[in-house]
Amino acid sequence: MLRYQIRGENIEVTEAIRDHVEKRVSKLERYFTETPDANVHVNLKVNPDKKSKVEVTIPFPQLVLRAEEVNDDMYAAIDLIVDKLERQIRKHKTKVNRKFREKGDLQQLFAAGINGAAEETNDDEDELTIVRTKRFDLKPMDSEEAVLQMNMLGHNFFIYTDAETNGTNIVYRRKDGKYGLIETS
Repeated sequence: MLRYQIRGENIEVTEAIRDHVEKRVSKLERYFTETPDANVHVNLKVNPDKKSKVEVTIPFPQLVLRAEEVNDDMYAAIDLIVDKLERQIRKHKTKVNRKFREKGDLQQLFAAGINGAAEETNDDEDELTIVRTKRFDLKPMDSEEAVLQMNMLGHNFFIYTDAETNGTNIVYRRKDGKYGLIETS
């Protein structure tokens, strides 16, 4: 059973918006053999430029579906989000089907709770091919130096060894232009 947690920022979540979200997102249930038990987290936001931003996250035991969309129309953004989530589900199902076909064990496929009648797609995005490998030594440094190195190289992320903890960390540029840090344990 899908349970909805719909939250609005700078917008009142009306009954019409709630009904539209639930009606559209509930269509995803057809991709599963049994109704999944999950919380659907929906965040609706209206930016100062009057554009609507919709974020949907659905955590399942085998995968986490997440998509976001920005559009002038809130309802159009919700529809586009559902399309993105459907593509993610089809991509995951294709990957699972391929994996179990290679092993020759279809019983596990049905036990995974994914509808076995998945259509095969031959999209280029379904292929997870590594086309290049790089090797480099991680230089000990602090996060500020790592951000400077990342900017100097023109990359969106940079991996380094933290000089204090000796752990491997990653700095990255966020969509809002600020920086994030991922620390490993």
